[in-house]
Amino acid sequence: MTDFDTAFDPAYGNAVPLGETIQRVTACNPSPFTFHGTNSYVVGDDRSFVVDPGPDDPAHLDALLVAIDGRPVDAILLTHTHRDHTGLVDRLRDITGAPLLGGGPHRPMRPLLAGEASRIEAAGDASLVFDRTLADDETLVLGGTPVTVIATPGHCANHLAFAVGEDGTVLSGDHVMAWSTTIVAPPDGAMRDYMNSLDRLLARDDSRYLPGHGGAVERPKAFVRALIGHRRMRENAILTRLRAGDRTIPTIVAAIYRGTDPKLHGAAGLSVLAHLEDLAERGLVSADGPPTLGTRFAPA
Repeated sequence: MTDFDTAFDPAYGNAVPLGETIQRVTACNPSPFTFHGTNSYVVGDDRSFVVDPGPDDPAHLDALLVAIDGRPVDAILLTHTHRDHTGLVDRLRDITGAPLLGGGPHRPMRPLLAGEASRIEAAGDASLVFDRTLADDETLVLGGTPVTVIATPGHCANHLAFAVGEDGTVLSGDHVMAWSTTIVAPPDGAMRDYMNSLDRLLARDDSRYLPGHGGAVERPKAFVRALIGHRRMRENAILTRLRAGDRTIPTIVAAIYRGTDPKLHGAAGLSVLAHLEDLAERGLVSADGPPTLGTRFAPA
């Protein structure tokens, strides 16, 4: 069972120190999907870099600039290109002159089906122009701090995590968060890639994750194991519903998300779709067409 930690003070407008060289600044954009808001991180000593500038909010920009405190900014890093993480990129780049580095332009995990273009456009910021696309396992020195790139696709195609410093800290973006499971919503996300990325983190020996929303994950290995177990249980629940005769995503969601706020059933349906896409690719589920929210499914 996954023990989620929802005890988090966003301390809006303030930089919260998380060690000698890392500060967290949380934007005031709370929602069912962002928790209390999007976390930005300012890292460094005499020099600095910024990870995920956050939404286009003047108050959040002011708080970031206070945290930067006039230091040179070596780079702006993005864990991924969802709009709640990218809104301030251009304004911060104009002020600091820092280059934008990340996993490249926003893109779907697979070719789009009819009607899916609007969903990918709504989720991702396709307007960004990167100064450089980072490579998996690449190591940089920014703000006087070593930074290693960890490709973690799944939540979206260009998602990256960043190992910073030498104490086992990983900025995990939206891939692993202490307060909730991550949304994996096709075509923006893909369950197989997400699970593979969890396996990759599990193979590492990190000491804590600092995520894109909420507080720190202090026991990463145990937490990632629990996340993997949670997804496997959800997969088994979906297969059980199919064997019981359910054929559509709404009926599956109604059965296995009984305790979930109905306002979140749309997101739950996309998560079920992600599992069904993966199950179909593995030959465990059949479908009457390409997997979509309206497709009928059955056990293979």
